[in-house]
Formats: sequence, C-alpha cells, structure tokens
Amino acid sequence: MPNFAKLHQSFKRFYLPLAIFCFALLASAIGNYRAAPPQDKVALLQSQDVTEIQSLVSQKARLEYLRIAQPQAEFPRYVFKFKDEQSLHIVKVPINTHVNLEREVLLKNAIPYSIASDEFLATHAAALSNNKGAFDAIETYVLKNLFSILTLGIMLFLCLAVKNGLPGSSAKAAVIRPGDIPGDMDDLIGMADIKQEVAHLEDMIRNRSLYRAHNIDKPFNVMLTGPAGTGKTRLVGYLAKRLNVALIQASGSGLESGLVGGGANALHRLHKKACKEGNCIIFLDEAQSLFMPRGRSDKKWEDDTANTLLGLLDGIRSSEGAGVIWIVASNFDDANSPMDEAMLRRFSVKINFRLPNRSERHDILKVFLSRKAADCVDWNDLDLDHVARVTANLSPALLETVVDSASRIAIQEQRTISTDVLVRAFERATIGLTDRATSAEKSRQRERVAIHELGHFVMQIDPMLRQGLSLDAIRQRSDLLKISTESISKIGALGYVLQSVDDAPLKTLDELEQDVMQLYGGVAAEELFYGARGISMGSMNDIEKATKLLTLMVTRLSMYSRSKLDYAQLRQDGSHSDMLKQVEAKADELYSATLAAMHAHEGAIAHLKDALMERYVLSKDEVFALLAEQRMALAA
Repeated sequence: MPNFAKLHQSFKRFYLPLAIFCFALLASAIGNYRAAPPQDKVALLQSQDVTEIQSLVSQKARLEYLRIAQPQAEFPRYVFKFKDEQSLHIVKVPINTHVNLEREVLLKNAIPYSIASDEFLATHAAALSNNKGAFDAIETYVLKNLFSILTLGIMLFLCLAVKNGLPGSSAKAAVIRPGDIPGDMDDLIGMADIKQEVAHLEDMIRNRSLYRAHNIDKPFNVMLTGPAGTGKTRLVGYLAKRLNVALIQASGSGLESGLVGGGANALHRLHKKACKEGNCIIFLDEAQSLFMPRGRSDKKWEDDTANTLLGLLDGIRSSEGAGVIWIVASNFDDANSPMDEAMLRRFSVKINFRLPNRSERHDILKVFLSRKAADCVDWNDLDLDHVARVTANLSPALLETVVDSASRIAIQEQRTISTDVLVRAFERATIGLTDRATSAEKSRQRERVAIHELGHFVMQIDPMLRQGLSLDAIRQRSDLLKISTESISKIGALGYVLQSVDDAPLKTLDELEQDVMQLYGGVAAEELFYGARGISMGSMNDIEKATKLLTLMVTRLSMYSRSKLDYAQLRQDGSHSDMLKQVEAKADELYSATLAAMHAHEGAIAHLKDALMERYVLSKDEVFALLAEQRMALAA
C-alpha cells in the first residue's frame, strides 16, 4: 500500500504534466496533418538517371510540363509529366550536373520549363521528400513546429514548478529511516560532556509531559556548533535512531537558489514533508548562513529564508508539526562569529562540539586501528601516546584520515603500521607530499633553508640551555619531531621543522616573547651566516606571524602597560602611531636578543647544517645525538 501511495504521488507530480504535454504535442501534430495541403494521388517514377532529361529533346512534343524543384539545393529535382501518361517522373541530380543540364539541354534546345512554386512543392511534398526514414520525418516536423513545441515545453516546466518548485529552489532532502542508520551513540569515542547533553535532550523529547508540568512547552529546537569533522552529523543520526524517528536531512547552503523566495519555499516544503512523517527530525547541515545578522543589505528579500525559518521554529502552528524537531549544525558559533539574536533565541538547546583532547585522541586512534586485521598493526612498535601528542588539534575525521593514510603507506612499503608510519601519515595528511629531488636541484637554496630551520630549533631550546639543563633533559622536554630540507609542493617550501603543539595552551608574557624569538630564529640565523643584506624572502611568513603576535601583545592584551585596555578599540587621533612605535620598539628588542643568542650557537648550527645537507632529514634523536657529538668535540 505505501508503494502504491508513492506511485500515485509520483504520477501526480511528474507523469500527469508529462502526459498533458504529450497529448498537446499529439494534438498539434494532428492539427498540422489536417492543415497540410492535399497530396496528388499519382504514380511516381523516381530515378537519378540523367539520360531521362537528355531524352526530353526528342520527346518535347509529348511534354506536358517540366518543373525544377529547389534549384539551389544540393540535389535539385526535375519533375515532368507527359501528356499521354498519368505517371509523374522525378529525376534527382547533383547541383553541378543541374547547371550543365540547364545550359546544354534545356536552354540550347528550347525545352519549356519553370521553377516549381511553393504551392506545387506543398502539393507534391511526399514525392519530393528525401525518404530517408522516420527520423527525418520527425526532424522535419520538429523544425516546422519548433515554436509550438517550445511553448508547450515552457508550459510543462511551469506546471512542474508550481507543483515541486523551480530547479534549485528546493533543498535535496533525504528521508532516512532509523533502521537505515548504521552505528550507535557508543561509536563516538570520548566526548562525555557532549554525550551528557545529548542524553539530556533525549530525555526532554521523550518526557515532554514532565517538562510541561514545569511550564516548558516550547519546541525543542537544537543548535550544534563546532569545528568540522567533530561528529555533529553522525550524532544527529544516532539521536534519530535512539528516538526511533525518521531523519530528514538537507544542506543549509542548498536552500538558496538565487531566485526570490526560493529558500523560503524550500523550507516550507521540508516542513510539510516532516509533518506528513509525524514525529521526525529535520536536520539542516552547514546552516551558518542562516544565522548571519539580518538587515545587512538593502535587498530585503535576502532575509526571506531566515525569516521563514524563524516562523517555523516558533511552533505557533502547534496543531501542525508538533512532533517535528529542528536541528541545525554550523561550523561557527556566536563566540567567534556575529549571529542573529532572534535566531539564537529560537534554540532552547545549544551543544558546542570541541576537538578531542590528548587522551581522547589516544582512544580514537586505538579504535580506528583495532578495526584493521590483526597482522596489519604492529602493536609492540606503536606508541599511541606519542602519536596523540603529535596530532594535537585534529578532529576525529582528520584522525581517521591519518590512519587511512598510514594503511596506504604500509601497503605500498609492504610493512605493518607502527609509530613511524603513523607520524609519516600525519605529515602526509597535514603537510602534504614531500619531494627530495626538487631540493637536490637547488643545493645553495637548500643550505640556506637548512640554516633557517635550524635557527628556529636553536631558539626553541635556547631558554633550556641557559637554565643549564642537560641535553637529555632538553630532549625529553623538546617538542621537536624532525627537521627536513625536503620540499613541500603544497606550500612551495623547501624545508620545515615539524614539532608537536599543546592543546590550546594559556601562555604568559615570557612564553609569548619566546614564541616571537623562535619565529625570529630563522631570520637571525640567515643574518648570522649571510649578513644583514643576505636575509631571503623565505622569512616573510615568520615576520608576518611575529608582527601579528606582537600586535596582539601590545594592543589587545596591553601586556606592556599598567593600563589594561584593548587599545585596538580606541580610535583616537595619534593612538595608532603610539602603538606602532611600541610594537616596533619591542620587535627591535626581541630580534636583537635573538641575534645575540644565535652567535652563541653558531658552531652547533654549522655542525647540524652539514649533517642536514647530507641526510636531508634529521629526527629528534639524531639532532640531539649530533649536539652531544659537537659538545664532546669542543671539550676535547
């Protein structure tokens, strides 16, 4: 019975207008057939024999008429009839032959002839056709009635548009049944805080009567925010499965069609479809555009989609769609992007997704790896704590990409997945492919890159060296993973320093200044080895980052002033120049300190540079082993 209902709806929405179009087309064909002039019922003798035309010289007295049809066509036709015959002779000749026949036979022998009139052509249309088959007849008919067919096609298009909306004016909404949703809430690793919020939401939906007793009877509209790849879409599917309701999923960006009212009509159709389902969830993914503040433009119709969504979220029509739950997902939230206040108030439940912490990354990686065959992973040579530390600030989706990349590397090299393979996969997934051949062709540039990258590393360990820590202790604390002079085609770099980072650390003034000095390390190393005029363009990115960080420290955080103000908000005359001078002074101070520290490590940089030029890549252990070797050589 449900299949019949679907068939019936399909017939109403598409096949019925199509049937009307075909009927109108047939009526037009019949009308054209009846309007066509009557055809002569005579015997036709068709040929391509030129001698028949030449024989007319001796049969001129018998000739009743001779007409030339379409003399400018590629193949003109000679149509003639004898007085004592009922047959109509038609001779088809090429255009070049026609010119010769007309001059040498007809004109020279004074054979009377005329050009066939339109009336004559219409009367003998069937006889004069090419007779190439049904397709040519259809082509002739279509060309002759092109305007009528286009008119009927436009009428069909408008008919379908009235029923289903114009193409692009409706979101592609898929209705997903609970049984078609794979997985379960337990598949989400970690995120206990988010799971608790979802459990609370589930309780609110299941026990609405209890919440009505507390005078909470508003629709439970849900807003999910957070970085891409953190599991928002997957969690909505799991929620629909737990509630045993249908899920209607559409893209928020797909609502707009460029037509006035297109997005609003698409939302109304989504809501109408949901009302027919009864209890269900409407999920709008990538819906950040709907949360932008309204009234930003003079074109008021641009806010129609958001205004329509506001009305639907209100739930004023309580008798219709009472069991519909709206869930929208956005990669931004009101903390880092301006959003419409009225839209935010419509969502009684807001769940903010975050990136997994180190322990959660450890568990996520373990789950992804455990899904592979036992002999694909070398668990004895796998330090997941180290990999979790390296993959800071990666979403679960990106972690899965890293694991999949590790599998491809293991298959290509015919080995099992280990810590080294996972770290290389992390590099490939985040940095991109590296190329040693490109760097090898540019040995002088590679030497400069080696010195530049080593300058960054030296400034990373300089504070610990000044504290008198041993190299082994520094190695334990260092975030360095590797130093490479292999080129990265993705960003056009000829080298890089790979290091692990903390999960959103809270840094002090001393730590921020150390970050600036580490950024200046590459520039200072180039100046140390090549002079002040030998600094290359490769330092541009470091200088941009240092400038941004210093501006933050001076203007936004007022770290060098007793007055704790956000000077970036002050627009008084002269304030900009004062802040600029303060940023310049602090930049000069920190760069001078970096250059001074670089002089103390010149020998270590030169020693590491020679090894890096030979090996292209130095791991953390190799770097510290070379430093220990250089110290022993100096001591001797």
